Amino acid sequence: MVKSMTGYGRARETLNGRDITVELRSVNNRYLDCTVKMPRTYVFAEDAIKSRVQKAISRGKVDVFVTIDTTAADVSVVAVNEPLARSYYEALKSLKDTFALEGDITPMALAKFPDVLTVTRAEEDLEAVAADICTVLDKALEAYNEMRAVEGQRLAEDISGRVSTIESVVTKVEERSPQTVAEYRARLTAKMNEVLQSTTIDESRILTEAAIFSDKIAVDEETVRLRSHIAQLRTMLESDQPVGRKLDFLIQEVNRECNTIGSKCNDLTIAQDVVNMKAEVEKIREQVQNIE
Repeated sequence: MVKSMTGYGRARETLNGRDITVELRSVNNRYLDCTVKMPRTYVFAEDAIKSRVQKAISRGKVDVFVTIDTTAADVSVVAVNEPLARSYYEALKSLKDTFALEGDITPMALAKFPDVLTVTRAEEDLEAVAADICTVLDKALEAYNEMRAVEGQRLAEDISGRVSTIESVVTKVEERSPQTVAEYRARLTAKMNEVLQSTTIDESRILTEAAIFSDKIAVDEETVRLRSHIAQLRTMLESDQPVGRKLDFLIQEVNRECNTIGSKCNDLTIAQDVVNMKAEVEKIREQVQNIE
């Protein structure tokens, strides 16, 4: 099933005390262009995010927004400066002995001195944090791809309908083409009868002229190639792989065959048919630009 290049996906989950939200938005682009916007503190996870996006998306301008609330994950570590505490203890003990003071030297008393206790934030496991972000990213990508698949199905149905229209017009061109030769032969015979009223008409000459004309306006090869392109196009629309670029190339080939038929035809009906086909081709080309 084809997917659209435009889409949106969002996921939110609390993992290891972190409230992580990931949003994805994308628009059409010739190639994959991924931009990640997240808190500077977690920029180390950017490469992992882009790598995950590249595996899921082949084309489009993708913006990834990551927000992280770490309030519940804040873990503080209390450290004891043992050399400094020992120095304070020895100093207090010396004062006590020197001046014959009473009372105990308690841990509470030592903890009140500057820099005996220090509070620092626990170091984070960067790989674990990146993995948590990617876990939420995967869920956002799942929602994002579901939306793109729905839009892609709509595009495929529209293109398929227009392809059927082109195919029906090709049938009309194939049916009409032999008639143009017969009509040309009749006009040629009538003209020669008019000019050479008293002279016997050379039937072989008329047949030769009709054969030359038939060869000039023959569109058999073009209609065969058109039908082949149409069959390939339908196969691509059913593919699970990204086919946007292939479809873009193929529709150019369809347009080229239509132009060739238009340049060969010397018939008003076929000319109008070609105009109708080219109109459908142009609409398909516009839709293909939205497909991944």
